[in-house]
Amino acid sequence: MIRSYKAIQYTRNGLIYFVLTVFAFFMIFPFLYMLTTSFKEPKDTFRYPPRLLPRETLTTEMPGFDEPLPLYYGEVNGEQRELALVESNIRIGVFVDPANPGVELQLPLDNAEPKGGFTNTEQVLANGEEVPVYLVTANGQTQELALVNQTALGRFVDPNDSSVEILQNVRLSQPVEELTARPENYTDVIALQNMDRSLSNTILVTVLVVLGTLTTSVLGGYAFARLNFPGRNNLFVFYLGTIMIPFVVLVTPMYQLMVTIGWVDKVASLVIPWIFSAYGTFLMRQFFITIPKEIEEAALIDGANRLQILMRIFLPASTPALATLTTFTFLYAWNSFFWPLVVINTGNVDNHVLTLSLNVLRGRASDSPNLILAGAAIAILPPMIIYILGQRFFVESATSSGVKG
Repeated sequence: MIRSYKAIQYTRNGLIYFVLTVFAFFMIFPFLYMLTTSFKEPKDTFRYPPRLLPRETLTTEMPGFDEPLPLYYGEVNGEQRELALVESNIRIGVFVDPANPGVELQLPLDNAEPKGGFTNTEQVLANGEEVPVYLVTANGQTQELALVNQTALGRFVDPNDSSVEILQNVRLSQPVEELTARPENYTDVIALQNMDRSLSNTILVTVLVVLGTLTTSVLGGYAFARLNFPGRNNLFVFYLGTIMIPFVVLVTPMYQLMVTIGWVDKVASLVIPWIFSAYGTFLMRQFFITIPKEIEEAALIDGANRLQILMRIFLPASTPALATLTTFTFLYAWNSFFWPLVVINTGNVDNHVLTLSLNVLRGRASDSPNLILAGAAIAILPPMIIYILGQRFFVESATSSGVKG
């Protein structure tokens, strides 16, 4: 009975992990594809069907050719070989003998000319259709053959034996490839869009917003949690109610305020308006409420002032709340797009942040998805790392705050 129960438990847990793994794969796959594509060559990004890992077509040097030739797989006498593409657009005609239409011959059209000329080409019935007759020269002999189809093939030569060559469709041929990576995409996108300046601006703005938000939220949260002053609760409810105001309602008055102050097109407009957070103040207040008052009273008796109590007692005890607020603020400040788009001019690249640079890069490198995704990786990876490092604090913060009013 016990073994049967354990088997059921193992089966159920296995199914749960399997379902979670499948969902996790679908969630993380776009990020993996973005990261691997950022290391691809431009032509590899347009390959169909698309492939996850970056690959590079191998080339070889051959006498008589100034540039390296790409290698493709080709069949010679039933054996797969690596052949060099020496000519990629040879016009080939598919001919049949009108007297024996069951046998098809593939011959270059350069060695054939229409019988009767191009304006009055002789026609013949082959395979139930009227097709033109060509005079084809092959092996020193001229024959009258009917042209039933035509295509374009490539000429492939064995690099080790130039006497071995075949004709086959280049588009349907499989190239000889190896796994590779092109980290130069990151340097190219930085040089193309001045991404290094945008990255430094984004780091500066994010750090200042995070530090400013932590400072105002900690001071405001402590005041609302521990200081008694007239109208404290009403002021807190009013301040908390600002969270319900949609951002689109605030855009116009905020922009007019920036114009009045003279901060349009300046980095200060990306920092100062966002260092005051009602959510951050609420989060810190709720956490500070959970700290026993007896600890604070004992510190006051020992001669500590309010600032010392905040710095030496409250802050060390509120690490989960601070980490949670830091992570959320970092993600918001790093990924902010609409407000920088409104307040920073497109032509002022010196004050661009990453989101604005990516918006411009989308148009400038529209034919190079590998560069666009390299820029996206530069913008996405830092907040992903911060989120992964800070997520362990979320549950601890949620379970230890917000439970008292």
